Amino acid sequence: MEQNKVITEKTSLFILAGPMFLEMFLNILLNNVDTLMLSRYSENAVGAVGNANQVMNLLILMFGIISTATAVVVAQYLGAKRYDKMNMIYTLVLIVNFVFGFVLSMLLVLAKRPCMGLLHVSGEMMPDAISYINLVGGFLFLQACYNVMNQILRCNGHTKVGMYISVVMNLINIVGNYIFLYGPLKHLNFGVTGVAISTVTARAFALFIAIFVFYRSGIGRFSLKLLIPFPGKMLLQMIRIGLPSAGESMSYNLYQLVLLSFVNSMGNDAVNARIYCNSLISFANVFSNSVAMATQIVTGHLVGAGNEDGAYKRVMDSLKMSLPITIALAGINWILSPYTLRLFTDNERIIEIAFYVMLVDIVLEIGRCMNMTFVCSLKAAGDYVFPLLVGLLTMWGLGATGGYLFGIVGGLGVAGVFMGTAADECIRGFIVMHRWRSGKWRGKSIVEKRQ
Repeated sequence: MEQNKVITEKTSLFILAGPMFLEMFLNILLNNVDTLMLSRYSENAVGAVGNANQVMNLLILMFGIISTATAVVVAQYLGAKRYDKMNMIYTLVLIVNFVFGFVLSMLLVLAKRPCMGLLHVSGEMMPDAISYINLVGGFLFLQACYNVMNQILRCNGHTKVGMYISVVMNLINIVGNYIFLYGPLKHLNFGVTGVAISTVTARAFALFIAIFVFYRSGIGRFSLKLLIPFPGKMLLQMIRIGLPSAGESMSYNLYQLVLLSFVNSMGNDAVNARIYCNSLISFANVFSNSVAMATQIVTGHLVGAGNEDGAYKRVMDSLKMSLPITIALAGINWILSPYTLRLFTDNERIIEIAFYVMLVDIVLEIGRCMNMTFVCSLKAAGDYVFPLLVGLLTMWGLGATGGYLFGIVGGLGVAGVFMGTAADECIRGFIVMHRWRSGKWRGKSIVEKRQ
């Protein structure tokens, strides 16, 4: 197998983080284009798609059981130069996530109405939410497969591929949205269904391109023969790695669903304010997120190669670089929010609610930056249980409880709900930083050494 990308202690973080930054930025742009185009079509459609996406994001995080393990296992095995195992690992993770994704897609379609009912989705938004889930949710297994392929490409050093794929996805999505909402097919009145068709088409192309690049660049190959005899031990190892990570992410998304139910009880203006704020906030944290993911790849390679001291230093250097920039971006985001929010709406009530949310987000982003940096690195080093335990404690003990007390009981509305989230992120950030500095993650590498 050709090994055309090698990641070592000397690999520049920006070589990895730069393309991932652009990839995530473009993905955020895709989501914001959906929101922007829908907001000009119908504000009820915005809320409907926002609620539907919140549920589907939960399932996408469940796909992370395997895709998160893929990032850890592939990076550590490549770092240890165990190339003899790679094709089997690639085949295993793709097949398992396809089957898992298909089953969950079908379950979501069957359970869509109860899910929307639990979120207290209003009657005006319900039909569009159901239509969107039928299509996007039914083909969610495409995202499950793409997530695995993207991790494989990244761990092999091909971080630019995701960026190029995001460009293609954006173009497909924007053109498709225009055709169905405002263009030649607007007379069909597909509305949200047309947006869903565009999203599914974009994801199908993304998966096709990722698989094409995998073969074209000589990373490896897929073959069902490599799963005979079935590598049950490897799968169980990956589940042990991925389950706590996915459990933490799933808990976070469930916790976000609870917060969303709080906001839904405040009325449609509050719901749309939250959605527009999340669209703007995503631009503020994309830098720290990309740096954290790049750090995770480097950490996995270094830990797999036995260079734990190098891994420790790289992680601390990453935080020193990303935290000040993240704070600056969040501050600029708040200052500009009275103007940028008008891209989505002219509703003065929504803009007023959102302005205070964006102020609270400055504090929230400090904690989130610390969390992403240290949690990603702990997972890459094989210390994947501790982040789950801490996350469960702070999300529900601080985030959900604080959100209810500040937002509902205290009458601070959406900004109060975000205050609870800020408390969760900041306290959790300091806890995982202490874990990294204590060195308790050392010696937890999962690579089997050659006999």
